Amino acid sequence: MSEEDAAPQSFENSIKRLNEIVQTLERGDLPLEESLRLFEEGVRLSRASQERLDAAQKRVEELLGFDRDGRPRTTPFEMRGEREE
Repeated sequence: MSEEDAAPQSFENSIKRLNEIVQTLERGDLPLEESLRLFEEGVRLSRASQERLDAAQKRVEELLGFDRDGRPRTTPFEMRGEREE
């Protein structure tokens, strides 16, 4: 494992690197082993990026108060000074 693989990259840097890998592979001028190495790196970056997106989406949903189905989460609240009858 290289140093680059050991330290987590920012989401933006991961996406940038993934785009570079895609462009390089699309040219089709690399030897098979190098293509496989880049493909494996791309899969790792893609999975890590998707995990970050999923975590960010979950966090936003929690902040906005919506469940996974998009319905607002509600809890009953009591107003101060309200009397029970």
